[in-house]
Amino acid sequence: MYFGTILALLAALLAAPPAVTIQADRLSDQPVLRPARPPWMESGAFNPAAVMVNGKTVLLFRARDTHGTSRIGYAESADGLHFKIDPRPVLEPATAYERGGGVEDPRVLRIGSVYYMTYTGYNLHDAQLCLATSPDLRHWRRHGVILPAYHGAWITGWTKSGAIVPERINGKWWMYYLGTRRDPDGKDRDYMGLASSDDLLHWSDATEQPVLDRRAGAFDDRVMEPGPPPLVTSAGILLLYNGANDKLVYGPGWIIFDKADPRRVVARCEKPFMLPSLVWERVGTVPNVIFLEGATARSGDALDLTGYYGGADQYTGATRIRIGVR
Repeated sequence: MYFGTILALLAALLAAPPAVTIQADRLSDQPVLRPARPPWMESGAFNPAAVMVNGKTVLLFRARDTHGTSRIGYAESADGLHFKIDPRPVLEPATAYERGGGVEDPRVLRIGSVYYMTYTGYNLHDAQLCLATSPDLRHWRRHGVILPAYHGAWITGWTKSGAIVPERINGKWWMYYLGTRRDPDGKDRDYMGLASSDDLLHWSDATEQPVLDRRAGAFDDRVMEPGPPPLVTSAGILLLYNGANDKLVYGPGWIIFDKADPRRVVARCEKPFMLPSLVWERVGTVPNVIFLEGATARSGDALDLTGYYGGADQYTGATRIRIGVR
């Protein structure tokens, strides 16, 4: 009887979802990037991707001018807090799917010797998920729109925010992304989808429905949007994502997907681990926004991160994110 009880307890432990704890501590009460004099970034410097290169932190950030057009800027730092910004952006709107609104909200991942950057191309009418590649983070080759707006298995609106899993699973590459659809109540909401690829360049929907269900009244009731590229951990694929409620208050949370099946949710947070509290997070172009988009490992520990986030769609902040998974 005792032996049977032990077996039952072990089975229950094995069946229990992973326990995740996240502690986030701002590294500065002031932005690490803010609007500045060059005309191309006078109205905003925010929502950066983050990469470590030769011991330095590189931020590829969304810069917005006074006309509302966005470009991708380059900033570099030895300490992760004080950044030198290149005088010219590294990516500017140049195609029909970018002209007018620009290029927005990059996520960057290095695979082999190539950097892959997903970004949003916005032409003032359509926002669409696009891809570019680079050998050095400064010179980019476009590969076009990879998930078009108004297409796909369930999408009725825009596509954005591609977060690529850093290793192949079941012989394929996987990417979580945002797609907008109109719900039966007539409201447009931002859901999370999953796409797959054989070559990292050509992508297609991997599911017939979003991979996350909407939870009415939750912090992510209105928006479920991928953050930085996921981490592959012992518990599964850990994705930090951005949620927003019906009042459009944004804060980041987490999800774990099955390593054997990236479609399957293993565990999901009930509340965000950060919320806007500083003035420049609560007041700006879009109020009450913490939008996590970039993260780098501290001292080589994949679960001890420096996260970089947009504050109120105008500034960039930095936070230490310590993750416990068991």
